[in-house]
Amino acid sequence: MKISKNRYLQGFCIVVVVLGIIRAAMPRMGMSVDELRVADSIQWVSDSVKWVNDSIQHVEDSLQAVRDSLENAFRLKVEAEQAAQEAREQAAREAEEKRAKEAEKQKKEAEKNAKPTDEVQPTPLAKPSRFFNADGTVARHRIVSVRSYSEAFPDAQDVQIVSANKWGVSPVRNREEAEGRKSELVYVGSNPYYFIEPLYWSIPYLVPRAAVLLQDIGSNFLDSLQVKGLPAHKIIITSVLRTKEEVERMRRYNGNATENSCHMYGTTVDIAYNRFLRVEDEDRPYSKQNTVADVRLKQILSEVLDDLRRQGRCWVKYEVKQGCFHLTVR
Repeated sequence: MKISKNRYLQGFCIVVVVLGIIRAAMPRMGMSVDELRVADSIQWVSDSVKWVNDSIQHVEDSLQAVRDSLENAFRLKVEAEQAAQEAREQAAREAEEKRAKEAEKQKKEAEKNAKPTDEVQPTPLAKPSRFFNADGTVARHRIVSVRSYSEAFPDAQDVQIVSANKWGVSPVRNREEAEGRKSELVYVGSNPYYFIEPLYWSIPYLVPRAAVLLQDIGSNFLDSLQVKGLPAHKIIITSVLRTKEEVERMRRYNGNATENSCHMYGTTVDIAYNRFLRVEDEDRPYSKQNTVADVRLKQILSEVLDDLRRQGRCWVKYEVKQGCFHLTVR
């Protein structure tokens, strides 16, 4: 039978389309044995890499859970010790009150037989404060902390950048420009309430509103240590104002660094929560080995930041990997 040219072309096209559909549906068809082995090897390597990544993530989550469990256990232990101490102090106060009542009773009985006098009774020299009880004894407060650091301090970049734009300066290009903008910025490199460790990626300048907030944090932290019966320690500031040049340089080393960082506006600081400086050691040459890591200090710092955050004075983000509280003034 004679086939026309058009019929031949139509048949050829149909065969090509059918073969293409079969090839797309079953890509391994037509591959050589070596090609099949290479494809299988690539798939195996891809699956292995995914499994390793999943395993690493699982291990990191497990380690974080263990750390949180240890902190909770230590916090419960501290609370139990504090409760026992408070019970002992309460018993002592009750015994003292009982003795005082008996003495007062005896005094009143003696006054019944005494002649009235015009003596002026002494008045207290000062009112009771948060540091001392009414009877003059040193006040002691419990460490409360927060239930979860991540839940108490969730304020991410998209929240903090709004306040940074509102209260901050326009981003500074370099350190020389920062020196020329002292009418907008305050030097915070020296302060009795906190310690700024040697800075490599930032400079110690803030807008006045943020400088006042930082000083209040340091002052409140020292006050809290005193009323909770712990030695004086200073918070350690690890990052302050970053120039555009420093942000660009950081992004070359750390691809996850934020290009529009809140630190560029002079409104933001990082406060370490796993390192604190003993006040008695502040005159010694500084090194990280001289710092103190104490979960109780972290808990007290979280109380201070939580109070200020609830007052609407700052946003706070709990940074797990960086070991700091990242906060911006409001």
